[in-house]
Amino acid sequence: MVTTTPNLDRGRIEQLVREVLRDRLTGHIGREPAAPPQPNGGPNALMVNVSARHLHVNQSDLEALFGPGSALTKLRDLYQDGEFASEQTVNIVGPRHRMIPNVRILGPRREYTQVELSYTDGIFLGIDLPLRISGNHEGTPGCVLVGPHGAINLRQGVIRAERHVHMCQDDMAYYGVQDGDRMNLRIDGPCGVTFERLTVRFHPRVRLEVHIDTDEGNACNLTSATGMRLMK
Repeated sequence: MVTTTPNLDRGRIEQLVREVLRDRLTGHIGREPAAPPQPNGGPNALMVNVSARHLHVNQSDLEALFGPGSALTKLRDLYQDGEFASEQTVNIVGPRHRMIPNVRILGPRREYTQVELSYTDGIFLGIDLPLRISGNHEGTPGCVLVGPHGAINLRQGVIRAERHVHMCQDDMAYYGVQDGDRMNLRIDGPCGVTFERLTVRFHPRVRLEVHIDTDEGNACNLTSATGMRLMK
């Protein structure tokens, strides 16, 4: 089932924003490292990062939210070269008229706007999140995005991102996989667990990195992990 975009009048949006500001809530960085890279015998050490709720924006939506001529300003670099957490955050409003405040935008700017949430976030907002690879927006739900300059009704692009692993050619050769293949990730430790069906995502200039979301990171208590390994 796809949840329709909520219709909110300006007064209700302003009320929600005032409530958020009053509570003085802060946002997550976007991708939160939980452990140092783990040597794995291959050409590159393995990094597993928790991908907190975040969004990517195109230029037109960025200007609608932050004003004409707006550009993303870097807060800090992320693990992959050229990617960064920006200083800009927005508030996300779902069909239940509930708001998640201060959701960080990750850069660089993209050709599309996409919101990535956990299933727990989706339940709170009232959005039936589809599980998708980033960029696959067909038939996905929308939401309301509220920035300091204005609000937009995002018609589609709200997803729970599939857990995945970024690999270059050397990494794929070491593990014997191809772009689009599925792998398993074993997390050892007090809350050890095996995550199945990670999607391999190839890029010629990328560092070996797994992305799981906050629900998954909490389930395995990633900060207490004693070991991590990828398996076919």
